[in-house]
Amino acid sequence: MFGWGMMRPFSLPMEDVMKRVVLFLVTNLAVMLVLGLVSSLLGVNRFLTANGLNLGMLLAFAAVIGFGGAFISLLLSKTMAKWSTGARVIESPGSSTEVWLVDTVARLAERAGLPMPEVAIYDGEPNAFATGATKNSSLVAVSTGLLQGMTREEAEAVLAHEVAHIANGDMVTLTLIQGVVNTFVVFLSRVVGYLVDSFLRRGEENSGPGIGYMVTSMVCEVVFGVLASIVVAWFSRQREFRADAGAAQLMRSPVPMQNALRRLGSLHTEPLPQSMAASGIAGGPGWMSLFATHPPLEDRIAALNEA
Repeated sequence: MFGWGMMRPFSLPMEDVMKRVVLFLVTNLAVMLVLGLVSSLLGVNRFLTANGLNLGMLLAFAAVIGFGGAFISLLLSKTMAKWSTGARVIESPGSSTEVWLVDTVARLAERAGLPMPEVAIYDGEPNAFATGATKNSSLVAVSTGLLQGMTREEAEAVLAHEVAHIANGDMVTLTLIQGVVNTFVVFLSRVVGYLVDSFLRRGEENSGPGIGYMVTSMVCEVVFGVLASIVVAWFSRQREFRADAGAAQLMRSPVPMQNALRRLGSLHTEPLPQSMAASGIAGGPGWMSLFATHPPLEDRIAALNEA
């Protein structure tokens, strides 16, 4: 999901799964082509020289790839979220539910001191998310499944949680964190690759990097990428606690948010696909909980007692 979802992800129809996979692949390919062109134009991709590895140039290259990819994803987040979920922005409410939804988001945004975000609705299992590049260009979307499966007070608490994400600046925060870890992944993987390749080629006259550099760099990028995902997931879990606390403040009581979280535990019990398990609202068993972007429901409910 593009943004910060409140709800437990669900098993999607195969058509939607394929749609999201294709969207993911095409988007990432386009981003990599753009970043490759930018790094070439800036000349920062020439960090391997006859004299060895130019660390300053490599760091610049890593920053372009790391932060560039993160910020492009941020700028595209709202558009991609609408497209991938089929969310329809409510411009002229056509039902009492849509009127309530727009009025509720407007009231919560005013309490949080935010400009009115776009409000969208989409067909699907219980879910909700907030996204957007800035507080002035944000989107709050909610599914029909959530509106049908929760009371008005519980749904309002979910909306307050999403508005709190916007007020906390979580979109930019995650982008900066992702940019930093991406930069270190790119930088360190190539440094290790160069060192391993130099060791394997010791005594050879050819000073150019060999196959050892390419293979080691790719392996290290995968390994360091996994470790980076753990770091990003930890920060994501902390933001969920803060968004819950923010929702309690906007609702002027932690009880509605606690009730909404309890409701989440009963709305959907199907196991998640392995590829989506790290995005679940509840932490996975054992070491998989390290990759969960949302804390366990029980921990979030308990934390609200102290809010």
